[in-house]
Amino acid sequence: MDPLDLVNLSLLMDRTAGRPEITVGLIDGPVALEHPDLKGQRVRAVSETAGAACTRANSLACTHGTSVAGILCARRGSSARAICPGCTLLVRPIFPEAAPANGHMPSTTPEELARAILESVDAGARVLNLSAALEQPSSRGWRVLTEALDHGARRGVMAVAAAGNKGP
Repeated sequence: MDPLDLVNLSLLMDRTAGRPEITVGLIDGPVALEHPDLKGQRVRAVSETAGAACTRANSLACTHGTSVAGILCARRGSSARAICPGCTLLVRPIFPEAAPANGHMPSTTPEELARAILESVDAGARVLNLSAALEQPSSRGWRVLTEALDHGARRGVMAVAAAGNKGP
């Protein structure tokens, strides 16, 4: 069975490719904007200071961010699934491109994730795609993160989060 059928995405993808006025915030690693399957797609940075493009194409952060960007908005017919290629993708990297210590997956703090959520929502994201492992979660960090998600919810933003890699 196609994994997209498990979450009822196949029917939606058959119905629409999305619309440019729907902005999806990608909170992940930076994206290889020159990737052939992303060329011509509506992909932009949340802000000039946050950047969106990879500086080290072989970094784990860039590889992951580019892969998720492809799943969301690559050209239809490419090797990626292209769930919503007609939508605008707003990239807000949270992972450094430097290799993580001991070969671990890139991670971020709850405070940095909260900043990325707030910036993405304030830049116009209507959907947030989160794929983040958190380091050193604290009660303050969880509170800040909850406040950022609540801010998005008050604005009608839907958060979609990958789960299972590291627990909560």
